[in-house]
Amino acid sequence: MIVLLTDFGVSEYAGVMRGVIYSICPDATVVDLTHSIPSQSIREGAWILFKSYKYFPQGTVFVSVIDPGVGTARDAVIVVTKNYIHIGPDNGLLYPAASDDGIERVYKILIDEGVSNTFHGRDVFAKAAAYHEAGILDVMSTEPKPGLDQALVFHQEGRVGEVVRIDKFGNIITNIPSLEKSRYQVSIRNEKRELPFFETYEYGSEGGIFLVVGSYETLEIASKNRPATDFLALEIGEQIKIE
Repeated sequence: MIVLLTDFGVSEYAGVMRGVIYSICPDATVVDLTHSIPSQSIREGAWILFKSYKYFPQGTVFVSVIDPGVGTARDAVIVVTKNYIHIGPDNGLLYPAASDDGIERVYKILIDEGVSNTFHGRDVFAKAAAYHEAGILDVMSTEPKPGLDQALVFHQEGRVGEVVRIDKFGNIITNIPSLEKSRYQVSIRNEKRELPFFETYEYGSEGGIFLVVGSYETLEIASKNRPATDFLALEIGEQIKIE
């Protein structure tokens, strides 16, 4: 199985990657994890990959392409972990998921002349995944690397964490675990506010924001039937304290 994660949205780019994969390995099973990562948001993509990879069968190949440095000196890599394969740019995107499962080997993909400087998803990463699935990865030139260059780590120190995701519903997701309290003190920038906790979105109060434990098993700021971002303008990577 090959799983695609990109910031390509509804463009043709993800479809072209699928075409490359099927051209090399017609029997491949290709699954779209998501193509709705905000453009160039490596941090948000890394969180989603980190929190999603375990739900797929062992041996799954993840092709993750959020690559603002495409065509530069950043490496294209294949990362073999205990149970999975990760293919993509060495820019921090793969690191949380790969290190969580246990990195066993890393290979640098040697880029051939004539490859597009703007679309390694098509010309490098999709091909590597397809060759692996077809059992002929050795047709691509690779060399061992001692590890990944970019070690993206989500900030967490005590009760201070960060905003790791803002989903399509406008929920503001953090990496901070619950304390099983009914009310929390939330500190953002120079502002403090007290927010109630509810078990579900439906139980939340109307016309304001509150906390729930989301599907990532961390605290998120939500609002009933409307985006929490209507009340709080936060950015991915912004630090937040919840206690």
